[in-house]
Amino acid sequence: MPTKRQVVETLHRNELLALADLHELDVEDRRVRDQLVDAISSSRNVVLADALAELSRDRLKELCRALGLDDSGREKSQLVERLTGQAAKEPTSNGKSTKNGRGAETKANGEAAEMVLGEKLTQAKLEGYLWSAADILRGSIDSSDYKSFIFGLLFLKRLSDRFDEECAALLAEGGDPEDRDEHQFFVPRRARWSEIQKASTRVGETLNKACFELEKENGSLEGVLAGIDFNDERKLGDARNRDVVLGKLVQHFSKVDLRNASLSEPDMLGRAYEYLIEKFADDAGKKGGEFYTPKKVVELIVELLAPTEGMRICDPTCGSGGMLIECAHYLQRRGKNQRNLSLSGQEKNLGTWAICKMNMLLHGLPDAKIEKGDTIRDPKLRSDEGLALFSRVIANPPFSLDEWGREVAENDPYGRFRFGVPPKTKGDLAFVQHMIATTDRTGMVGVVMPHGVLFRGAAEGEIRKSILQEDLVEAVIGLPPNLFYGTGIPAAILILNKDKRPERKRKVLFIEASREFREGSSQNYLRDEDVKKIAATFHAFKDVVKYARLVGLDVIEKNEFNLNISRYVETADAAQKIDVASAITKLREFETRRAEAEARMNAYLKELGYDA
Repeated sequence: MPTKRQVVETLHRNELLALADLHELDVEDRRVRDQLVDAISSSRNVVLADALAELSRDRLKELCRALGLDDSGREKSQLVERLTGQAAKEPTSNGKSTKNGRGAETKANGEAAEMVLGEKLTQAKLEGYLWSAADILRGSIDSSDYKSFIFGLLFLKRLSDRFDEECAALLAEGGDPEDRDEHQFFVPRRARWSEIQKASTRVGETLNKACFELEKENGSLEGVLAGIDFNDERKLGDARNRDVVLGKLVQHFSKVDLRNASLSEPDMLGRAYEYLIEKFADDAGKKGGEFYTPKKVVELIVELLAPTEGMRICDPTCGSGGMLIECAHYLQRRGKNQRNLSLSGQEKNLGTWAICKMNMLLHGLPDAKIEKGDTIRDPKLRSDEGLALFSRVIANPPFSLDEWGREVAENDPYGRFRFGVPPKTKGDLAFVQHMIATTDRTGMVGVVMPHGVLFRGAAEGEIRKSILQEDLVEAVIGLPPNLFYGTGIPAAILILNKDKRPERKRKVLFIEASREFREGSSQNYLRDEDVKKIAATFHAFKDVVKYARLVGLDVIEKNEFNLNISRYVETADAAQKIDVASAITKLREFETRRAEAEARMNAYLKELGYDA
């Protein structure tokens, strides 16, 4: 039977948050998963059997499989006992509120419970409300289409509630609530939630008009909501079905108050948005990798790049914006001003670009400049002199992209491909060269790449050679397999630096971090301790036995500029060295002795009268 901690470690973050909230546990930083696990595991108040009894049967089976236990049987009580060795109390079935596996408070019929007047909205409850909105859509539309509708409604509700809150404050001070200059975002009457709620028919049309009016009144929102069609018959069915589904969604979002005064923590909306993005990426499977990079991988790259106040930071393939937001969080955790960063990004997919824009606004980063378009074919982040330059450039570009834009690279007006033009069917080093070209003279690059970039030959080999000869590569870090949505292959992080410290010049640090991770049922995960170890090793820039090795460029040159980590970091026990010449001599001696013994045996047999 697993220990309490082993079971707790298999729970999702939102399940951990729900337990921490329910038992009012003291957790120093709720964003740190390991701190939640420690608090719950050590608390005598948390009866694990009772907590697990609130999860679905499918979720309990998943936990059993994750811990190597038998997952057979239909009774939840059997699964709970298998996990904990204890019988759970009977779940409430009289209509009173219980907690569901996502942390939301629910009624017995599965609907989200309405908040008590004056009650503060907790992170767990908000996440539960938002994810249960997907349950309304599940079965009605494809899971890959959930996110645009739910993100759009969340954004509309937040802006409307915040506008109402600002209006009340202005009235109390004798101001004019209809004065557009008094609001961060002015919400016209048609886009106010009280008006949206009135629609019982043509709900999709009402929502579309609300989005249009909101963008029309606020230039900074242009295009953010325009890509969401709440009246899309292909996704939401005929008019009657649209009214039913969207009416339920509007009613569902009406139960949650998103004014600042109702939030238990100031930054919880942004974190709830991140939670949704992760959940949707998980639901979308392979497609999830197009807009989401696992949080611990993002945290790791930011720890390696260590941004500081006043820096200009760019993600040229920004997806939903997680890397840029983590740079702001990095400063915030160190007591610095996250607004004292210049954040920029570009995203090709228009739906993902809109999610990124909303993500920035909900995280209190309205000044982030997020452009839409193809970074290679049409870089939008430019200055009067050409491409805009940044202190830190961070990205997880699509792996080995086919048709990435070679036709543009051959005559690139920005001179980005001075190291060489990559193959037509593999765009990895096109993104790397774009990142180098957009880094200022003291800047750094942190980028996720497939391992093939480290050793492939031909044009890629020549590009890699030129980048190394310019002494730009500072570290190559091997990651565990199956970390990313969309691919199970292991990846590597490249750290490039245009301003290496003197003691780091003409050296590359190789870190073999692929063997340390938490294994999941469908995906692997970096842990806090893994991130800390990799970051500490990089910043120390020293050898670590069977983990990291500092290698001079002269050695790499002898290896034909191959950066395959296994060439430099020996992880297995060293094989016993064989002296070939000595081995041959011993073999000849053995053969001579064998021949002499055979001759003596034949002679002896002959004496006895046998033919040899």
